[in-house]
Amino acid sequence: MAILHILSHSPFTDSRLSSCLRLLGAGDALLLTGDAVYALQSGTAHLQALQGMPGNVALYALDEDLAARALQAPERALVVDYAQFVELCTRYDKVNSWL
Repeated sequence: MAILHILSHSPFTDSRLSSCLRLLGAGDALLLTGDAVYALQSGTAHLQALQGMPGNVALYALDEDLAARALQAPERALVVDYAQFVELCTRYDKVNSWL
């Protein structure tokens, strides 16, 4: 069962990102929204961890949140808009929001 994991909290304030990364399975996906997009800042351990995810785990970032924080997504991350966000939620068997 493929799961879409959604993170919205900054990786610099708690351990949700590292906890999520430990639970990702083959075919799962991780969508970064809100302050979670800060994990994509170059030169950080968070970005290294994301780039080290297996190739069969998709990484997405919400374009509006990247723009609001003047960040650019690395090649590893696919940038999605809100319509694609909704489509992702229907594509996976389960959606897990890390509140």
